[in-house]
Amino acid sequence: MRNLQIKTFLLFFSICILSCNSNKKIERENELTIYNVKEDDVEMNKAIEKAKQTLDSFDYAYKNNSRVFTFFGLKKKFEENGNVEHIWIGNIQKFDNGKYIGVIDNLPEKIKSIKLGDTVEIDKNDVSDWMYIKNSELHGGYTIRLPSWKNRSN
Repeated sequence: MRNLQIKTFLLFFSICILSCNSNKKIERENELTIYNVKEDDVEMNKAIEKAKQTLDSFDYAYKNNSRVFTFFGLKKKFEENGNVEHIWIGNIQKFDNGKYIGVIDNLPEKIKSIKLGDTVEIDKNDVSDWMYIKNSELHGGYTIRLPSWKNRSN
């Protein structure tokens, strides 16, 4: 049951990678589709701001982790050579001095300096979304809850 929940969850948020350079859909063979969102998208920016404002909820759940929690994930904005990509990071291993350690959970499209499975550090100020699953219910995930995210692609 837990394995199915995790697979379903990974499928769900893998579809929702946020990239900020254009407004088009990127389809990749044997990979999930990426929906790009413009940097000035009002709804997305509000969702990111809500995630930043409520990050303490994630911290509280992470620090008080018990068997009712089945997944913790953070989304971080990466920039490289003028490219911007928001990428989900899972397997959160540590939180200390305002920094998290986790593992890249999405195959990056534009950012070439990291790859799926890399361990990265996430400064609390760089988090653009967060989520955890508690008793099979998603908490956080503000950027993937937008009702019109699929309608944003060309």
